[in-house]
Amino acid sequence: MSEFRLPDVGEGLTEAEVLTWHVAVGDVVEVNQTIVDIETAKSVVELPSPFAGEVTALLVPEGTTVPVGTPIIAIGGPTGPVVPDDASSLVEADAPADDEVPADQPAGEKREPVLVGYGVRTASTRRRRRKGDGTPSVPESSGGVTTLKPAAQPAGRADDVRALAKPPVRKLAKDHGVDLLDVPCDGPVVTRADVEAFIAGRRPTAASPAATPVRSVEGDTRIPVKGVRKATAQAMVSSAFTAPHVTEWVTLDVSATMELVERLRADRRFAGVKVSPTLVVAKAVCLALSRTPELNASWDEAAQEIVLKGSVNLGVAAATERGLVVPNIPGADRMSLLELGEALADLTATARAGRTQPAQMSGGTFTITNVGVFGVDAGTPILNPGETGILCVGQIDRRPWVVGTPGGGEQIEARWVTTLAVSFDHRVVDGQQGSRFLADVASILRDPALALTF
Repeated sequence: MSEFRLPDVGEGLTEAEVLTWHVAVGDVVEVNQTIVDIETAKSVVELPSPFAGEVTALLVPEGTTVPVGTPIIAIGGPTGPVVPDDASSLVEADAPADDEVPADQPAGEKREPVLVGYGVRTASTRRRRRKGDGTPSVPESSGGVTTLKPAAQPAGRADDVRALAKPPVRKLAKDHGVDLLDVPCDGPVVTRADVEAFIAGRRPTAASPAATPVRSVEGDTRIPVKGVRKATAQAMVSSAFTAPHVTEWVTLDVSATMELVERLRADRRFAGVKVSPTLVVAKAVCLALSRTPELNASWDEAAQEIVLKGSVNLGVAAATERGLVVPNIPGADRMSLLELGEALADLTATARAGRTQPAQMSGGTFTITNVGVFGVDAGTPILNPGETGILCVGQIDRRPWVVGTPGGGEQIEARWVTTLAVSFDHRVVDGQQGSRFLADVASILRDPALALTF
């Protein structure tokens, strides 16, 4: 039998959550067949099987987060080892060889199975009550062997005693103030049904002074922070308290850019490419960075150096069901407008489908975030860790605007207007550099023909 251990699918990732199994015990799999979807701190990844054979056990249940290196599936031949029916929840602890049996373990005694992620139960654990058994049990040790005997009163227990239960069941018990060791069950693992039955049958009485009312607040919803959301939260806190942020704004007339977008949509060369103002903004950013490379840089704290990047790996923030992800387009500054449009369309579609790979979110050098799609005028974006600049694009809508007339006069017209905001790391970029970059982007969006002068 071969065990497939959770690999590091990114750069130094330490854990991942098992989202969906595509195989079941008894299925026959081939090498490179997709067997499971996992969610890392960066994205959802499909894992292919490195082995061929029959699935004998799914060692990690769906919804469980485990460290890299944890065995997640066992694959053997059709005549491989027999696995218990509950193998999806339990893993047999590695048994020592015959000549390595601990001196305090009687010959022939079976090792206890352990729930993935909770370790082996120690000899000091107290047996949970079986259903229908109203008598608690306490441990009694003799000669290194622990046995259980009935006791009239509950005995104290060590701090490290834990009942076996899956994380959702453990959370349910915690939310209702239930000690899992007090929940009667039919097997080695406390189930959701066991906890719900215990909660339903619990009745605080005057004879039970230890009974504590369960605090319940109607309408509250708790959302576990893990995977992409957890990584984003940690990264934003680190960025906000590491890099001194400065944000500048400019509001401008982008009517010429909107006209260009309409012409590009009608151009046969752009057929099949979703042309939007973001494409023109992306091109403008690449051109502006050529004049102010400090915005396309990073701060090396260890070496106390500023690293100017050799190319623009343009990150584009995308809101997905699993949180905000920022995949990037490597070498965006070397792409034509058509190539950039194709790359943006592919990047966005992959992100929304939740299939962005960790490698696609590493190595970014500058980021664009578009809050205008939500009807928001502007914002103060936080830097993507490791980057020096980020541009926030607000909604583009029709507003009254003062424009010049051929005779040198002025008049008010309805124009397409937006607000741009750039945040930068003040350790790397000073006010003059940040202002020049923002002014360059604004100039190109006011009159895209100016791009020819960069």
